[in-house]
Amino acid sequence: MSEIKCLRCDKKLEYLMTEDIQMGKHSFIFGDLPHLFAGGLTVSVYRCPICGKLEFFSNNEAEEKLPQVKCPKCGKEHDFDYPKCPHCNYVK
Repeated sequence: MSEIKCLRCDKKLEYLMTEDIQMGKHSFIFGDLPHLFAGGLTVSVYRCPICGKLEFFSNNEAEEKLPQVKCPKCGKEHDFDYPKCPHCNYVK
């Protein structure tokens, strides 16, 4: 994965680990049984050394690519859920 910067501090995020996250809910009646059928998600975890913000990225980027929006300031595309443009730091 290319260099990723923190959206708050604009510092390079540190890679922490790759983790399997279990999907599904715990049920009062069936206990952990729903977990067996829900599946899981493998993510890469990154952390900002300044503010401690964690970012989770799917290891299967091709299948789960987020919709892109165009920055009104620089015109480059970025993920729609970013509060500011990672290229020019323009805040929506």
